[in-house]
Amino acid sequence: MPAFNQRIAKALATRKQQGLSRCLRSIDGGNQAQLLFNDSLFTNFSSNDYLGLASDKELSLAWQRGIELYGNGSGASPLVTGFSPAHQNLESALCDWLGYPRAVLFNSGFSANQAMLFSLLEKGDLLLQDKLNHASLMEAGALSPATMKRFLHNDPQSLSKLLTEEALVVTEGVFSMDGDLAPLADLHALCEGQAWLAVDDAHGIGVLGEQGRGSCSHAKVRPDLLVVTFGKAFGLSGAAILCSEEVGNYLTQFARHHVYSTAMPPSQAYALMHAVGMIQRQEWRREKLSELQQCYAEQFSHFPGYTETITPIKPLLVGESEIALSLAEHVKQQGHWLTAIRPPTVPKNTARIRITLTANHTTKQVRALAESLNQAMEKLS
Repeated sequence: MPAFNQRIAKALATRKQQGLSRCLRSIDGGNQAQLLFNDSLFTNFSSNDYLGLASDKELSLAWQRGIELYGNGSGASPLVTGFSPAHQNLESALCDWLGYPRAVLFNSGFSANQAMLFSLLEKGDLLLQDKLNHASLMEAGALSPATMKRFLHNDPQSLSKLLTEEALVVTEGVFSMDGDLAPLADLHALCEGQAWLAVDDAHGIGVLGEQGRGSCSHAKVRPDLLVVTFGKAFGLSGAAILCSEEVGNYLTQFARHHVYSTAMPPSQAYALMHAVGMIQRQEWRREKLSELQQCYAEQFSHFPGYTETITPIKPLLVGESEIALSLAEHVKQQGHWLTAIRPPTVPKNTARIRITLTANHTTKQVRALAESLNQAMEKLS
């Protein structure tokens, strides 16, 4: 259809003209501390594999054992024949660890977030979201029948002004582009008795809190709904919504992303249960992150755009997209893989270099990155 062709061509041309085009690149070892691209080796500072589990041999063996026990795929949706003892055991392990009666599994964090909002919200409901929430939450809120309003980022006072009736309040625990924590204790206090609080803890689970229980444990709060994803600190993929028994039963009936999607492979669920145990027991991984973060602060605190965080996400704000792209390219020439984050992922004029640390990095690699970035900034100044 000519109309579709014209629309697509115009959108692509506009994106290219704005310097915001994206492209897929086949990367060997993108889940490790070092990766291979075009026959060149890079230290990888762009992965969300915070605890270093994505290529961990112990976890690999657990997945292989899962395949031996359960085969390859699940073969069906959870309510047909796709729900196995491996899925049931994973749900139980998550509930025991995080302190909830129910856990409902999904194939991705995007699906879990959308299922949560699409299932729970009806016309006339009020949805209040942090302005910087993930695209999955914003899109679901905009497409839901509820009235959605956004409160200023990490601003309880802004939320308080909007919280004029019963509502569902949604925030992330750790924000992926800034590495900052939501003021969960304050938000929880505001919601008590008047609203439900839902927290997407994709970037906090495994990293923060006692035994890696996440940002809610760190803040000593228990939200009504907790979304945890398995593609970051767990080193795998998928997600779960932790909730009450009644809400779990409701999602089982009405969450279309759960009801009508093929269940995750039971071998994956088996591996994920093993990952839960590793996260709980292997405190050395979080200790290693603390050591790396201290080194990062020592090396980077003098940089323009340095932002202090207590998470492995370290944004270096540069403002203009072109500068971010140039910095990332200069540093890659020195053997360090960084990603320039640009609009529309972040607001206009807040382009940044997003640096992420993992338990597989070394302090030597962090110091080398700082030296390369310093040289790149001098060239561009």
